[in-house]
Amino acid sequence: MNKFRNLLLILAALFLISGCIGEEKTISMKVTSTAYTSQVAQTSSHPFLGAWGDELKPGMKCIAVSRDLIPKGLTHDTKVKIEGLPGEYMVKDKMNKRWANKIDIYMGLDTKAAKDWGKREVTITFEKQD
Repeated sequence: MNKFRNLLLILAALFLISGCIGEEKTISMKVTSTAYTSQVAQTSSHPFLGAWGDELKPGMKCIAVSRDLIPKGLTHDTKVKIEGLPGEYMVKDKMNKRWANKIDIYMGLDTKAAKDWGKREVTITFEKQD
């Protein structure tokens, strides 16, 4: 009887351990969100080039993140769901070091859409890789 009980305990422990290895964790957090476009005045002299070297194109669903969010799991190419917007957005750009707890949603060349979005608090959700 003890051998059977010990075997069950070992199997249960292995099951619990195996569920934790390489496990993705869903993270949700509230951030400030704004929007930006590929205008030189809003970016740099290379308005279609993200900080990780990605070429940004109008129509892409991507975001820039404040640098304090990178160690929290919002690294290059992380897929992000944004409250109030359909689909998933990819992290393709980094913001200036002066910003904290903030995302910037890429609006291509649509300045009106960026202004209409304005500044708002949203909840974002993403999978953090261990």
